[in-house]
Amino acid sequence: MVLHAIDGALLKRMILTGASMLEKNKQEIDALNVFPVPDGDTGTNMSLTMLSAARELAPLPAGANASDVAAAAARGALKGARGNSGVILSQLFRGIAKALEGQQYVDARLLAEGLQAAVESAYKAVMKPKEGTILTVARAVAESAARDAAHGADAYAVLIGLLEQGDAVLKKTPEMLPVLKAAGVVDAGGAGLLLILHGFKMAADGEEAIEGELSRRISSLQGQGRPDVSFDEDSGIEFGYCTETFIKNLIEKDSSLAILRLREELSAIGDCVLVVGDDELVKVHVHSNEPGRALQCCLKLGELSSVKIDNMREQHRNIIEEAAEFHQPKAPKITKERGFVAVGAGEGIEALLKDLGVDETVLGGQTMNPSAADIAEAIERTGARIVYVLPNNKNIVLAAEQAKELVAGREIFVVPTSSIPQGVAAMIAFVPDVDDQTNFSRMVEAAGKVKSLSVTYAVRDSSFDGKEIKKGDILGLSESRVATVGSEVEQTALELLAGAIDESSEMLTILCGEEISQAQADALRERLAAAHEGLEIEMLPGGQPLYYYLFSLE
Repeated sequence: MVLHAIDGALLKRMILTGASMLEKNKQEIDALNVFPVPDGDTGTNMSLTMLSAARELAPLPAGANASDVAAAAARGALKGARGNSGVILSQLFRGIAKALEGQQYVDARLLAEGLQAAVESAYKAVMKPKEGTILTVARAVAESAARDAAHGADAYAVLIGLLEQGDAVLKKTPEMLPVLKAAGVVDAGGAGLLLILHGFKMAADGEEAIEGELSRRISSLQGQGRPDVSFDEDSGIEFGYCTETFIKNLIEKDSSLAILRLREELSAIGDCVLVVGDDELVKVHVHSNEPGRALQCCLKLGELSSVKIDNMREQHRNIIEEAAEFHQPKAPKITKERGFVAVGAGEGIEALLKDLGVDETVLGGQTMNPSAADIAEAIERTGARIVYVLPNNKNIVLAAEQAKELVAGREIFVVPTSSIPQGVAAMIAFVPDVDDQTNFSRMVEAAGKVKSLSVTYAVRDSSFDGKEIKKGDILGLSESRVATVGSEVEQTALELLAGAIDESSEMLTILCGEEISQAQADALRERLAAAHEGLEIEMLPGGQPLYYYLFSLE
């Protein structure tokens, strides 16, 4: 096959097919995650980012050129970026859009230049790039495209060559990152990127995307930034209510069939259905016109926790009233000088953050990475001219940084907190009468002094940090390292803290998860007090899902 140039229509089909490929295979990408705890999954985050890019292509006219298509996809990916993998993916699209600016068609040379610009943009987005990741695969793909284009290959031959090179480099990622080799997997982000690029080739070959499922899902994604204000008031919103919940204490011991049934039931009454989890906890997200019915379906599996229902039509109307199009926002409504946004999950954690002065909390954490648009909307809701953002999770920091580009007329400081304890310490360090740059430095320094530990459970068999881990094991984590593995929550917590507390430790703050009873919390506190005399211990109800305890040691 010979393909000298890619026009706007074909480029649009390529992006839609890439999004569809990722959507159809996201669970396989999720399964490549090496860390055995409940975590924000790479495949799901990348798929949601691509679906947001695909949604932005929908209103483009039939004759849109390659430049317009690339710009729309980059804009959509920016709005919907979730997790580190999603942010990096959005930066790849940004680089491509910049290189194709003003171009009607994409030939082999422009394709190579676009991929090179994509790699440069993505590397700049990551403070400490690691090899053996999606960045390595992207760079290899770009180098292959440049080499083939220089030797006179057409656009199709460039696609064939970069896929071969990308596949070869992906297979080598375990040799570049020991953690991948220990787990026996390739890099999840790199695998996701190649799925997208395989979708590009499918479109060039004339193979159709899964149009029904894809178009249905992209028509009503929530939280994708400001819509075009020329739309009708409720344009594009077929299902008006976004319902999210966790399901715990599952009725059936083996939840796999129950999860499949629930997914089918929710798909029959709505769209944008996400049902993921295991025998311990299931996370549900659905858009429908019957939120009550959706929750009734969920109750068949077990108990509901952290239920959240949003009226998307109302949100849509509010957004239209408050802002113009994405590139031409109106002057923001400023009602005060400073505001604070923090990410967290759990009623107790939300209450604690509010008590410390946080204006807006964004629901999120390990299994629920909010998008850049979600964070941007929270920033705007503060009404403040200067806003401090606390991501409280290392997988959300990049999305928080990217949110700055979606908000105009405000000064934003992203304090790179990677845990709730760090976020709490940062808020305590804030001093109202000090200038903002000094406050930012104080908050970063305070967060860095906190030793964050936690107790959760393993969601899969794994070998990590030299420890053999079985599904269901109780894990004690020190920062992002697996420090202890046990079978009982309290004993694992005691062993974890015994290895962390030393003579410099003065204060231990404990946030109890939603599954911890008062009796269990009191018993742990008594044993800790007996084992560590002189250590001040504060215990608070965090209510967080998935994590039995979050510890802050100072």
